[in-house]
Amino acid sequence: MSYYTERHGMRAPIEKTDVISYEMYSLLFDCCERYFDNIAWKYPDYCPDGNGCCGIDLNKLNSDLSFEIPGLFRGIGGWISKPQESFYHDKYDQYALLDFIEFMYDNVRDISKVHWHDYYKHDDLHFSNSRAVTHLFRKEINDIFRKTGLQYTLNEKGMVERVVDDDVLSCEVERHIEQIPEPGIKELLKEAVILYKSPAPQARQDAVEKIWDAFERLKSYYTTLDKKDSTTQVIDSIAGGKTEFVTLFDEEFRKLTKIGNDFRIRHHETNRIDITDARHYDYFFNRCLSLIALAIQYLH
Repeated sequence: MSYYTERHGMRAPIEKTDVISYEMYSLLFDCCERYFDNIAWKYPDYCPDGNGCCGIDLNKLNSDLSFEIPGLFRGIGGWISKPQESFYHDKYDQYALLDFIEFMYDNVRDISKVHWHDYYKHDDLHFSNSRAVTHLFRKEINDIFRKTGLQYTLNEKGMVERVVDDDVLSCEVERHIEQIPEPGIKELLKEAVILYKSPAPQARQDAVEKIWDAFERLKSYYTTLDKKDSTTQVIDSIAGGKTEFVTLFDEEFRKLTKIGNDFRIRHHETNRIDITDARHYDYFFNRCLSLIALAIQYLH
């Protein structure tokens, strides 16, 4: 639901970020913690009277995660927990937290509380093979991403992806990529898209390099022609024989080629221009993808 101040334009817009603060970390960790009973099948704590699982054994979980996600923050006693900004100013790896979210999604199972054990003050749990709980978990995580302005989303496959506003990349563009008849271009573009969606900072640079590789391969699409004539054929196909559009797309092909040569994208000699602002990688990726996404609709 939207609140009064949102409906009436009285609330300042949420500042978008990909940096997980202490407060954001706590919200996301608490959400995962609420689903610990749903992964108790994997780390069961058994009822003393032999009635089966009554919850999660945190010691088993903690031990396993030291190998499963070694970078996940640990507090006093080496237990996984939330970092504290005040007093300790704990250091933490925000990407390990994203790993933990994916881990939780992959392991939660539907549960039912079979019997309340009054003496021990716990429920005996029964686990099923169904995973309807993943929808609830995913919604809660994505609600936190949304309301905090974190530019991530937990997708239906349980993977955390980066979200970019005003993105060229869309489901329709991804469908067009799947339909490309030339396997080399298709594979390069699919790898570029995966990297672009990755939260890891280095992945942005890798995504731009990969999509420029796809762009260069696109120029050689027509294998019976040399690269220059093949590029001309691709441009003619997009332009539909209209001179003004031939000029427009020819200039764009040349500009993208120059960007790829001048900036440290595909070449890494010392005279290349460094890209130091991560947002510039998003610009380069979307500019190149915009032309490729159009071109691949005209390939025979």
